[in-house]
Amino acid sequence: MTFGRFSGPGNNMSTNSYIQNLKQAWRDEMMSALNYRRLAERERNKDRKAILIKMAEAEDKHAVRWAQRLKDLGSDPGTYNETLAERARRWVMLRSSPEVAVRMLEANEAGADSLYETMITQADTKADKKAILEFQKEEKSHSLMLEDMVDGRGHPAHHPQSKLDVIFRREKWHVRAGGWIGQAIYGVNDGLGAAFGVVSGVAGATNTNSDFVMLSGFAAAIASALSMGSGAYLATKSEREIYEAELEREKKEIEENPEEEREELELFYQLKGFSAKEAKKMVARLAKEPEQMLKTLAHEELGLSEQSFPKPWSAAASATISTALGAMVPVLPFLFWSGMTALIISFIVSTVAHFIVGASKVVVTGRSWLKSGTEMTLVGLGEAIVTYMIGLWIAPLIG
Repeated sequence: MTFGRFSGPGNNMSTNSYIQNLKQAWRDEMMSALNYRRLAERERNKDRKAILIKMAEAEDKHAVRWAQRLKDLGSDPGTYNETLAERARRWVMLRSSPEVAVRMLEANEAGADSLYETMITQADTKADKKAILEFQKEEKSHSLMLEDMVDGRGHPAHHPQSKLDVIFRREKWHVRAGGWIGQAIYGVNDGLGAAFGVVSGVAGATNTNSDFVMLSGFAAAIASALSMGSGAYLATKSEREIYEAELEREKKEIEENPEEEREELELFYQLKGFSAKEAKKMVARLAKEPEQMLKTLAHEELGLSEQSFPKPWSAAASATISTALGAMVPVLPFLFWSGMTALIISFIVSTVAHFIVGASKVVVTGRSWLKSGTEMTLVGLGEAIVTYMIGLWIAPLIG
């Protein structure tokens, strides 16, 4: 890759800051390459050893590029010498369990990703920005590879459980907390909790004036529903836009470095339990279908999947309706009764509703329905009691 030059020496402060970050990035890459090699030396599994060596080679390439960029800017990085802290950290890593070692390496990759986030705002040439984005993507790719190394729960790379994990991760049922069912349950949860708190607080502050309680309850229900709906719409829309942008970036990288991208995908499949021969055959087949190859790379390298993102309007409708339904539960008794009678009925109905919603979360979480229901009931009761007491406290202040 040929790097451009800074547009000029006028911005000395920003240039100096960028150079310092470049030096730090160079040091980080040198340190990571060394760590991967040391881990590879003690790794007995030949497949993992090969992957660690390839990751070290990738870090070497990054370091070489940053060293050249520093020379272009008149700042030779010199020779890499480890600090005492870096030596101590690697000493601990090499004597820890594989899981701990991998977590330490993941922390390094996360730090590199954060540094690149800063650098991309400082770079003023397209070549620099392109290189930073490319390296940042590779660091994320390394993080996912490292996660896969400890994701087998003690099973060797070729164990059938590892292959089953690959299949399970592709099951749509496991995407985003149970899909629309999870969204609906959490929507009811949010609406019920917000309205129950408002009704209790206003009841305490107004000596259970039914008109005030009902008006504030309806206002809280509408506000909560619209807030949750608009939030769900914007969140899912943003996630989809990010996915599409990453997909476009990945597409360009496949066009520019097809062999490198195929090699990365082969490594991912090897980490998931397939042999090198099987991985190569799978990638060769995928390469014949560019669209599928693109989506697979986005999923494996970045953890992104098209099925992960519901349609914005569907998410908004689900969140709005479920939140409104939940929020109406504490308010409805005030349509048929008044005063303390309405408040007691609202309290009982809302408490029961909290338990039912909490127990329903078992569909998403898989936890004990009794424990989940009891937990949510206690939280709801605590919220109602606190807001009611606050209402009683401020009642004299509002006359």
